[in-house]
Amino acid sequence: MRRRRATLVLTAFTFIAAALAPAAASAQMHDEEFLPGEGAFGTKPLNLLGTTQVTSRDTKPDLVADVAVDPDGEVAYLAKWAEPTCATSNSEAGLPDAGVWVIDISQADQGLEEFETLEADAFDFPVITFIPHSQDSRPGEGMQVLDIDTKWFSGEMLVMNNEQCGKNGKGGVSLYDVTDPAKPRKLSEHFGDRNPGDVNEIHSAFAWQDPVTGRAYVVMTDNVEATDVDILDITNPHRPRLVADLNLNEYCEPALGRIDQPEIGVTESSLHDMIVKQINGEWIMLLSYWDGGFVRLNVNDPANPVCLDDTDYNNPDPELLESANITLPPEGNAHQAEYTIDNRFFIGTDEDFSPYRAIFTIDTGGNAGEYPAGEFGWTVPIVTDPDKQISGITVFGGYGCPQSTETVPTADQIRQQEGIPATTDLILVLERGPVGDPDANYEACFFSEKVEFAQNLGYDAAIVANHHTGAQGGDAPDAQFCGSQGHVFTPTISAVCVGHRAMHLLFGVAEDYSLDYSGPEPEIGAIGETVTMKAAFDGWGYVHLFDAVTGLELDTYAIDEAHEEEMAFGHGDFTVHEVATDPQDESLVYISYYSGGMRVVQIQCGGLPYDSANPPATTSTCELVELGGYLDPNGNDFWGVEAFIGDDGRTYVLGSDMDYGLWVFVDP
Repeated sequence: MRRRRATLVLTAFTFIAAALAPAAASAQMHDEEFLPGEGAFGTKPLNLLGTTQVTSRDTKPDLVADVAVDPDGEVAYLAKWAEPTCATSNSEAGLPDAGVWVIDISQADQGLEEFETLEADAFDFPVITFIPHSQDSRPGEGMQVLDIDTKWFSGEMLVMNNEQCGKNGKGGVSLYDVTDPAKPRKLSEHFGDRNPGDVNEIHSAFAWQDPVTGRAYVVMTDNVEATDVDILDITNPHRPRLVADLNLNEYCEPALGRIDQPEIGVTESSLHDMIVKQINGEWIMLLSYWDGGFVRLNVNDPANPVCLDDTDYNNPDPELLESANITLPPEGNAHQAEYTIDNRFFIGTDEDFSPYRAIFTIDTGGNAGEYPAGEFGWTVPIVTDPDKQISGITVFGGYGCPQSTETVPTADQIRQQEGIPATTDLILVLERGPVGDPDANYEACFFSEKVEFAQNLGYDAAIVANHHTGAQGGDAPDAQFCGSQGHVFTPTISAVCVGHRAMHLLFGVAEDYSLDYSGPEPEIGAIGETVTMKAAFDGWGYVHLFDAVTGLELDTYAIDEAHEEEMAFGHGDFTVHEVATDPQDESLVYISYYSGGMRVVQIQCGGLPYDSANPPATTSTCELVELGGYLDPNGNDFWGVEAFIGDDGRTYVLGSDMDYGLWVFVDP
């Protein structure tokens, strides 16, 4: 297609936005070719109406994050992730680190009586203005626009999350009046849970209003604490008030039992995303709880939610077995979910950026054996090593953050000190965080900063162990979490993530998971056991179909490339990210699939499209079937997806391309 920059409304913020440099990765960073497509394809193609270009892959990749649309379908809100220089040059120049582009899409449904007569990519959708975030703070995955009508506010409200990208960053939720989208007005900013220090950063947010009580609420993903379900009363949006602060692993255990599944190795149970919807008169919150699966709460009283049920992962991994004939346990990773318009089903995504699974063993000492581990999707793949594995002696390096004050020995110093030959690999073990450690009074740093720390000290590989909060105070000692790349650098080593227990066992230190870090930790520079890290192909993240009545998984779906090992490198990321269900056809689902483009999938039961007016006798025959989609000839990198009904009655689909901007499609 012919790419054209949108005509920008020339506001001061527009000039500021245009001047900023490349962004840090919101999910993954790319230095490879992308899978080319043919544009709209399939029996149910997504026809491209137009775009708004705010960046390019060549100059400013990974700049764009989530997308949201106003209730009238006339304005889109596109999140701008922060620059790699977030905490330095931008703040020093007085420029915003990140924010939101406000884009006029009102022309999308004008003059489309016959789509066939319209030239593809016919529209350039103009930027109206830009809403800057505060210094070192950025939006990502938690944007939403909704109508709110209370004593204190009546109009359209934009809800945004805040994650930190520098020492001055603040978390919490930001609320804006966007009733006049050309003149956004701040209602409140950086409200949230303030325990243990400043307001905690949040990954996502979702708001709703109960028309019966008139009260409005927002639920947030707390990135810092184990009590990661934070609910605020925002009836007065100028003064949000915390009404609930929950850890569902503890809160729901009396009613549901453990929501993670340690027996099959899925133990990193924490909140990632959530929605709230009124179903049969009840307010239901659907939470994507990573290895805990998908959890449902009744939030008629948001201060006292009632745990209803949670899903379990099937063992072995059903999509991996079906697509690649490989038998391995599931990896978890519940990322995001939505109900169909009739609430009969919900569709959930598992985000997994690593197409290989780490096999991690301690080879020496009294704790020798295999332990749960993951491989980072952005470091040098272990499988590319000539031996397809890495074995070496471990050294403890603390947190490995830029703010860390400990003097960690270099690999050369360890070799000289211990008489270790250059032919033996040395592996630096670092801990996630810091979170809650009184001896490390600074913000947690990116996983990528830890790996770069090990790399700069000359180590051959890195291991990042979970912290005490991630281990749920000892309830999940083997839970591991391989986070995304958070800053720009060139990885030259491999790295895996392991549970906190493995870290203690490596160095012969008594296990401790106290949230105040009152117990023993390994000493900086301590020499540990020899370990081996291997990799087994297990594909990328995929999609689940659930029966919303029983909570049972009915089917899974992945694009073909996700389980083809020859596509594991050099073509972009083939994990799913988000889903949006069709607002008027209960059988259709739109999926943002990063480098796999945008996909249209249908729920079919017994080979026929699901129809709520003629429901199947049983949902056991229901499955997800791909019908079509869109993939640009130059490739795509889609993060967010939203669907809405235009004034002409058609369904329109918005996609946010991390390396380009906004894409607007129409379902024919």
